[in-house]
Amino acid sequence: MQNFGLGPEDIKAQLDKLAETDSNVKAAIELVGYPGERVNPQGLNTFVRVIMGQQLSVKAAASIWTRVQALVGEDADASAYAAQSDEALREAGVSRQKIKYLRSLCETIEDGVLDIAALPHMSNEEAIKAITSVKGLGVWSAHMYLMFSLGRTDIWPVGDLAVRVGIGRIVGLEERPTEKEAEKLGERWKPYRSVMALLSWHYYSNAPF
Repeated sequence: MQNFGLGPEDIKAQLDKLAETDSNVKAAIELVGYPGERVNPQGLNTFVRVIMGQQLSVKAAASIWTRVQALVGEDADASAYAAQSDEALREAGVSRQKIKYLRSLCETIEDGVLDIAALPHMSNEEAIKAITSVKGLGVWSAHMYLMFSLGRTDIWPVGDLAVRVGIGRIVGLEERPTEKEAEKLGERWKPYRSVMALLSWHYYSNAPF
């Protein structure tokens, strides 16, 4: 299974390939340039950080993550998180709901239900199924892991609002596309939909309006 196909050179090459036959992609690149790479390490701590950051601002999520790391140590394993009391996690800023998600994550890893080391060897569909078996990790979380930790090149996270806004602007739609509409739009960019998601975020943040 191919992983790590989203380095800077890969991103440029894949977008250039799409731009050869898609004038919208070409125009978007000319306006905002190429998006940079985004890389997260593989492993438990990336999933924990995803859970900690749900429905929070980037700044607030980073603050909580720093306190959690101070509590369990860097590169902590599932047993280190499981050993923490609810009270200690609450003092670090973790909500009761997210503590439940964290407990579920640790249990699925310790029980062997989620084998993180096996994810790089799974197909996209298999990896998404494995990740979403954990309470608190949905399809969006799985897509983020596949893109930024495994570097998979054909992930299309239409559940992300900014992706839909960005792609709608790139193709010149007056209204933000629905998830179903964005899914259909993405068919034209296979097998390089991950770089189109990157371009959508980049365009959303940098294109003048």
